[in-house]
Parts: sequence; C-alpha cells; structure tokens
Amino acid sequence: MFADYLGHAYILLRISDMKTEEQRMLGVLEWYLTSLHIVRKGTQAKKPYNPIIGETFHCSYKVPNESTSGSSAGNDQLRLKYVGEQVSHHPPVTAFYAECPEKKICMSASIYTQSKFYGLSIGVNLVGTAKLYLVEFGEEYTFTLPSAYARSILTVPWCELGGKVLLECKKSGYSADIVFHTKPFYGGKLHRVTADVTNGQSKVVCKVSGEWNSNYEFTMSQDGTQRSVDVTSLPVIKKRCRPIDKQDPFESRRLWRKVTEALAVENIDQATFEKNALEEIQRKGEKERKVLDVRFPNKFFHLEDGTWIFNDPLYRKIAPTK
Repeated sequence: MFADYLGHAYILLRISDMKTEEQRMLGVLEWYLTSLHIVRKGTQAKKPYNPIIGETFHCSYKVPNESTSGSSAGNDQLRLKYVGEQVSHHPPVTAFYAECPEKKICMSASIYTQSKFYGLSIGVNLVGTAKLYLVEFGEEYTFTLPSAYARSILTVPWCELGGKVLLECKKSGYSADIVFHTKPFYGGKLHRVTADVTNGQSKVVCKVSGEWNSNYEFTMSQDGTQRSVDVTSLPVIKKRCRPIDKQDPFESRRLWRKVTEALAVENIDQATFEKNALEEIQRKGEKERKVLDVRFPNKFFHLEDGTWIFNDPLYRKIAPTK
C-alpha cells in the first residue's frame, strides 16, 4: 500500500527544484494530499492480505526529469526506488524507504495499524511518523497519516478518511495543519479536507480546501491567488517490479502468488488454504524464536532509539549544500 503514495512521483521530485522554504512546504503538502486518492483507489472498503514478518516489496518508478525539459537532455528519466519490509509481527510494523539520489530526496517511515469497532463501522489508525528529507537543503518534513473508516460493514461497505495531521519542517518553521472531516450523521459533504499552512511567525500563508478523491483549491493569503488541483486528472506512474520468477522467495508478489492465483479464479477455499499455510509458517517461526530468545533477522532496516531506520539512507551519505 505505501508504495502507492509515490504514484505522483513527479510532484514529489520537483520539490527539490523549488527555491524558497514556502514553495517547498506547499510542494510537500500538494504531494501529500494528491497521493491519497491513489492509495485508496476509490471509496469502497477492501480487505488486504495480512503481511508476513520478513516479507519485502521492491519497486521503482521512472519519472520524467522536469528540470531538463526543453533541452537536449529532455528525455532524461529519473529513478525513484522503494523498499518495504514487514519488520515486526506483534505489533504488525511495516517499514519503508524511498530515494532518488539525483534529486537528493528520500523518505522513510515505520507504520503499524490499530483497529477499533464502532458499531457498524471499523476504524483503522495508522500509527507512526513518516519523514521526508530534502537532503540538499538539510530539511526534514515529518507527518502522520489519516485514519481510515470502513462504514456500513453489514451492507455495502465504503471508506472515508478522518482525523488531524500535522505536517511540519522544524528547520524552516513552516507547518500545515490538515483536517480530514468525516461525514456528519445528517447532511454534509463526503471526503472533505481543509488545511492551513503557517510560516515561522505563525502567520497563515495559504489555505486549502477540497475532497481528497476529487479536487483541491489552494488559496494564497497575501494576494488571494487561487489554484485548483484535480487529482483525478493527474497522471499515475506505474510501479516497476521484477518478474515474479526473479524475485526472492519472501518478496510480496512471489510470496502470495498462490493466494492471488486462487482468488483470480474465485477459488476461495484454495486461497484460504494457501493463506493459512503461510500464516502457519509465521506462527511456527515465532514460537521457535521465543524459545531461543532471538529476534527475527531483518534485512533492510534496523532499530535505532526505538525507530526502524533503513540501513543505508541517503541523508547519511550526502551533506546539505544549501
């Protein structure tokens, strides 16, 4: 799921070409808000596969290099690489990391879910903080993710987002207070989002309003300039993955291949059998590690001060230049 946040990678990568702190904060906010509709892919609730500890997912995105457009190098392609790993089973923590060395930009996070029943609804909180690094500027943007709610679970389930999110850059002092409004019991719009962007002097410089699955309106406070972003018209870059037969045994698409094949022909019994077989392997491994008092040998991430960190992040290899 987290790799889907990069479907508008061109919006993300162009941030490193922006000249001012305010422009970069607005750029990060635009990427954050426009990425949500790709991840959700509509408003109908869906049940994902349960991740297995040690499961990994690798992909990359080929992104047009906008900074060379119109020149003889206009056909240059940037590459944004992503790796995700299920680093823990209890709690079920997923760590992920993405980077584009050419643009000196990278992002990392470790997230786990907490579910709660609300009568005819289920709420899923995504617990954890993501960090976006603009290495060239020495800027670190932190943000969380909104909660998701599956409504009408006994009839036709549908999904909405809710909660408050703070996106901030401590170095520049800019921040964005984002509110995902859940639908009132009577009346009201679905999927509504509002945001206020403030500078280091706590002055509101931009207001945003709209719906996360359709359109946003950005209004600058200084001169009232408005700009609309229609998320449904934005090109989505497809993730690139290695062929399944060339993937490692614990890469997601290979690991869940038999379950996926059974679901494709609507053989629910076989899909359940294959899913249970994978989960039984996980339970057996958990018992053995508990007896031996050892941790699972994670591949790409390690614990550092209670946070899962990618083993070789870009921000530790390149020094800021601005």
